[in-house]
Amino acid sequence: MEMLDLTVAVLVSTIAAATPLLFAALGELITEKAGVLNLGVEGMMLVGAISGFATAVTTGSATLGILAAVLAGAGLALLFAVLTLSLLANQVATGLALTIFGIGLSSLIGRGYVGTPLDRLPRLDLPVLSDLPVLGPLLFGHDALVYLSVALVFAIAWFLGRTRPGLVLRAVGESHDAAHAIGYSVIAIRYAAVVFGGALSGLAGAYLSLAYTPLWIENMTAGRGWIALALVVFSTWKPGRVLLGAYLFGGVTILQFHAQNMAAFQVPSQILAMLPYLATIAVLVLISRDVTRIRLNAPACLGKVFHPAG
Repeated sequence: MEMLDLTVAVLVSTIAAATPLLFAALGELITEKAGVLNLGVEGMMLVGAISGFATAVTTGSATLGILAAVLAGAGLALLFAVLTLSLLANQVATGLALTIFGIGLSSLIGRGYVGTPLDRLPRLDLPVLSDLPVLGPLLFGHDALVYLSVALVFAIAWFLGRTRPGLVLRAVGESHDAAHAIGYSVIAIRYAAVVFGGALSGLAGAYLSLAYTPLWIENMTAGRGWIALALVVFSTWKPGRVLLGAYLFGGVTILQFHAQNMAAFQVPSQILAMLPYLATIAVLVLISRDVTRIRLNAPACLGKVFHPAG
């Protein structure tokens, strides 16, 4: 019975650990499907985390905190879009600068909030269902953002594969010149995709500071933005695989925490803490060997500058 309880606890913790990765990776997937590479996910997550936390502490409303985080992430993404889509700055350099800017800005804003307590987002409590053994905590014991993250996977898959706007978005990412030639506003579509991606990154940050660990710590994302970027490649730009990848990396994160508390593992905790990032590197190395699959699935215009014909 103890083993079953431990297994359930690990799975529940895995779902929580995977949720911010899922939000951020889905946002970046939409951005990249439009042909834009935004490496500023980490910075947008951090600004979203402190914006959501500060707003929730100040107003006492978690809903307002989540909204503030979404707007903060979208605002930084809009700045990125202006620099790269309108002013034609290099996307890789601008994305890296956005991360550095987000780290500094979140540290500045968060100085007065370090150590401030905050109630965790309320979890779903359904009579009878939430009390079911095993299935209760696994399916009916999470907060609303966990269910939203899973719903977004299906919504985005449907949007990209079944709707006309989704097909237009994919067309812009595959051939911006052809999309422009038949009358689509490539820049406007890319603006919308980038801002949406930033909003989900901000939401990922809000989940970290309001639900996963309801407090503010500098650099609390701890590299999750980079893992989210890797997840997009790992999933070969498919929402369903993003879900699987997020839960896989979330599981690795939780297992290393449990391993640190087990006497059987005589390994320095610093090495165990490296496991999620080592797993990310290993997966990327394995995926990079299949060049054909990457070429078939990656948007053809990813990272390419669009110059509309005069």
